Amino acid sequence: MSIEEQVAGQKTVKRGELSDRKHQILQNAVDMVASEGYARLSMRALARASGMKLGALQYHFPTWEALLRSLADHIRAEYRASFPGEDHPGRGAPDLRDVVGFFLDDAAGERLHSDRLWPQLWAMAQVEPVMGELLGEIYGSYLRALEDALVARGNEAPRAEALSLMSLIEGSALFVGRGARWAGDAETMRDRVLETLDHKYGRG
Repeated sequence: MSIEEQVAGQKTVKRGELSDRKHQILQNAVDMVASEGYARLSMRALARASGMKLGALQYHFPTWEALLRSLADHIRAEYRASFPGEDHPGRGAPDLRDVVGFFLDDAAGERLHSDRLWPQLWAMAQVEPVMGELLGEIYGSYLRALEDALVARGNEAPRAEALSLMSLIEGSALFVGRGARWAGDAETMRDRVLETLDHKYGRG
């Protein structure tokens, strides 16, 4: 192996390590927002939570705006990776039951503490436009998936129906989300929602 190839290999490893480090810092930011509230998130506080000096954090994220943009991208990527049909053309179009089940199960939320994170993101969106864009994108993806699934079921008003379902599902987190008062009823609630869909539309 030539010296040039060895150097190139070293640079590749360093880029990979840098990517992993940035990913961990962004996950630390998610943890902070979910557990302490978005008002507690700052460059200095995040550096402390990540075990580094402020200057080292600024090497990865030079400005507050850069940090927020990267945080939004991180959250978006987590949802896209698990969303049925999103960026996974080989899977085919998800059925209505699949889409609703995904929303209720919220697989990405396990990593993102979504029951605590989302109220904070809504609050951040009032003062940080990048978070408003993020929420609009994620909910837009949800809405399109629901509409497509409803059209496939022959629904004549898919937008109104999709908005109704999305409101029902998102509102459920207030009552049966992780840590909520009736969290123990989450599985039964999920079954009842799916039974209601089956009753109205059949089993796909």
